[in-house]
Amino acid sequence: MEIPPSNPSLQETIAKSRRMLEISCELNSTADLDTLLQVIMNAATELTGAEAASVMLLDPSTRDLYFAAASQSSRPELIGMSVPLDTSIAGAILGSEEPIVVSDVSQDPRHHGQIGKALDHETRSLLGVPMLAEERKVGVLEAINKRKGRFTQEDVETISTLASLAGMAINKARLIAQLTDANEQLAELDRLKSDFIAIASHELRTPLAIMLGYITLLKEDVGGRELDRVLQAAVRLRGLMDEMFNLRYIDAGTPQLSLSRFCVARLARELISERHSLAEAKEQTVESPQLDDSAIVVADKESVRLVLSNLLSNAVSFTPVGGKISATITKRPSEVWVSVQDNGVGIPQAEQARIFDRFYQVEHHMTRRHGGLGLGLSLAKELLDLQNGRIWVESQEGKGSTFTFALPLADLPGA
Repeated sequence: MEIPPSNPSLQETIAKSRRMLEISCELNSTADLDTLLQVIMNAATELTGAEAASVMLLDPSTRDLYFAAASQSSRPELIGMSVPLDTSIAGAILGSEEPIVVSDVSQDPRHHGQIGKALDHETRSLLGVPMLAEERKVGVLEAINKRKGRFTQEDVETISTLASLAGMAINKARLIAQLTDANEQLAELDRLKSDFIAIASHELRTPLAIMLGYITLLKEDVGGRELDRVLQAAVRLRGLMDEMFNLRYIDAGTPQLSLSRFCVARLARELISERHSLAEAKEQTVESPQLDDSAIVVADKESVRLVLSNLLSNAVSFTPVGGKISATITKRPSEVWVSVQDNGVGIPQAEQARIFDRFYQVEHHMTRRHGGLGLGLSLAKELLDLQNGRIWVESQEGKGSTFTFALPLADLPGA
């Protein structure tokens, strides 16, 4: 069918180009699909002088077209209505990837009357163009009923340009929606994983402590290599539990600190008591000759617990059978210093600068004798940095290590 030409003035062409640029900016400024569809329909009716417009999208699963949006006068049941690809005008447009103008739809057998009824007005003529994005079919944009005269070649070119912009915008909005949905699913999986780690670690702690206690008693009464192996396995399991706690903090990103005023010495005694059975399993001695009860800080108690727990666990792990571990807490003029000392394997001088890096381990991963992921010390440093604290090590290879961390001393009169 021959499409009448049009002869717009230069002024009209410039005005339409400016309007198209504004619409392009509007389409690129939002990723909400419903908003995009409304902008597209309003632009289609405005730029072509049509009474109404509709957008049909290609369902990627069924490969059918369906009405995604139509003019406000349309009935609600129209949205979601399927349009057959093989027997409809819209299907022909998308199949050929070419614009189609129908001056009298009553004479076209591809026009479906029930769709005209759902549009809530008589469809006399239409101009339809395909919407594509990166050579992929997105859908069809239709302008319905030219208000004055017939759809012209200028209308075809104008709505084709609009459809090109619309196809890319819709495709982008769909990709963003898919990405958002995927991120939400990943966040939910991450939350479930963190909850599982927290619950599993908590539930394992008490039975493991009981097992270690009884195994230690049996070893004293019975002895034997088999019990030594059981003890080693139990100690290894406790180390894995500590690593699970570390991973929980790592996965959470920057933690939300909850500051409170507390006695560090009281916390240290609690943690030393928890590690007592682990140290006994290796016939180690844990001493706490100096735990100043007046050493009060205002800090995040759970993160300080994790820091001190990691230092005590490392001391037990890297100190040989029969070794000695000592914990001290002292007040300085403006700080509280917490130290954990052992007479274990020590750390080579060349390695000491890197032990606070994530996943760094002194022993090679293929030959190392001690477990762990190399997260405890790095996490301790990160948590202390967030609270104006710091941590350092003094060590001599073969003679042991002393890890010390400092936190600001609470202002007792006003704390």
